[in-house]
Amino acid sequence: MSLVANTGKLAGRTLFITGASRGIGKAIALKAAKDGANVVIAAKTAEPHPKLPGTIYTAAEEIEALGGKALPCIVDVREEKQVQAAIDEAVKKFGGIDILVNNASAISLTGTAQTDMKRYDLMHNINTRGTFLASKLCLPLLKNSNHAHILNLSPPLNMSPYWFSIHVAYTMAKYGMSMCVLGMSEEFKPFNIGVNALWPKTAIATAAIEMLTGDTSTSRKPEIVSDAAYIMLSQDPKKYTGHFAIDEDVVKENGIKDLTPYACDPKNVDNLLLDGFLDDPAAIGHHRHVTTASIRRYHTSTVNYSEKSEPEAQIPTLFGSISKVITPELVKKTQAVYQFNVKGKEEGVWHIDLKNGDGACGQGEPKNPPDATLTMDSTNFAEMFAGKLKPTTAFMMGKLKISGDLQKAMKLEKMMKSLKNKV
Repeated sequence: MSLVANTGKLAGRTLFITGASRGIGKAIALKAAKDGANVVIAAKTAEPHPKLPGTIYTAAEEIEALGGKALPCIVDVREEKQVQAAIDEAVKKFGGIDILVNNASAISLTGTAQTDMKRYDLMHNINTRGTFLASKLCLPLLKNSNHAHILNLSPPLNMSPYWFSIHVAYTMAKYGMSMCVLGMSEEFKPFNIGVNALWPKTAIATAAIEMLTGDTSTSRKPEIVSDAAYIMLSQDPKKYTGHFAIDEDVVKENGIKDLTPYACDPKNVDNLLLDGFLDDPAAIGHHRHVTTASIRRYHTSTVNYSEKSEPEAQIPTLFGSISKVITPELVKKTQAVYQFNVKGKEEGVWHIDLKNGDGACGQGEPKNPPDATLTMDSTNFAEMFAGKLKPTTAFMMGKLKISGDLQKAMKLEKMMKSLKNKV
């Protein structure tokens, strides 16, 4: 649901949006289309994906249904010739390009040892190199526009070691996009080209996130990002450049007081999953081995674990309860072996085997190789198995580190639902 009214400021403007066949890129395209903008949909998806909805052609139909004009182009942003060909087509059809939105991105939230070089190259070639390439090739056309913008969907440059430590390869790739903003905003000032970054405050419900986690109830809809992007792209580029904006801040500054309609589930409006790269004391605090009484609220004070009074030996009790609810049906549904490396007061190694035989759990490493290894503090571990902390939330906040098969690790969320009332 869009809460920001269209003003017509993008009427007749041509936007070149990478990765616009679905998700945030498509949401930005549809918002601009309501003004009567021209949109170049530069994305790879020409054939329907088996699990993700939308192609460049279905996106084009939606854009034109709203009053915009669309040009679907098959573009892999890693391929210079494909990017240039799409730009040439845009010039033929629309006469130029006014706005570039660098939205295409690849993600792998893995540590150094778990990041294979093929995935590393993919992230850097799409995120950093793709953004640089599209900006470089669009530059001659942007110079000719009287309303030239580049908008990168990338985070503020937060140099806390924490954000590097949990997924250094991905952080470098996303920060490469942000560094393009930092450099190009200054470099392109003489040409009156505004160059800015936009990043969500919370998780955004896209098809990819839903496929990965199976749950978008603590996310916001993509429209909060497209509303913020619309506001930013409507600004005078001579005056508005070099900003690293957060979607929530942008819409609030535009007079939107109640953000509840953006929430996928209004009941979770105060319990939304925070996005990465922001100064979240809970996440940073965890990295420094401190904790707080509240997981979800912002807070300013932290205390050492040694200063907290918490019940002893919760984990053996938990695993005793878990053993009673493991069933052949749960094994059949899950098909995964988990190893838990628990830190803090109740340090130790535990496992749950939901793949072999009738299932098993207990202390020590599993007999069969784990599909996913999860590392977290004992306090958070207990809260996770008590249903107070979702694995997805813990992972996104940095309270949980995962190595191995991420999708199998996220199956824990569904498993928790069957354990919640009994553990």
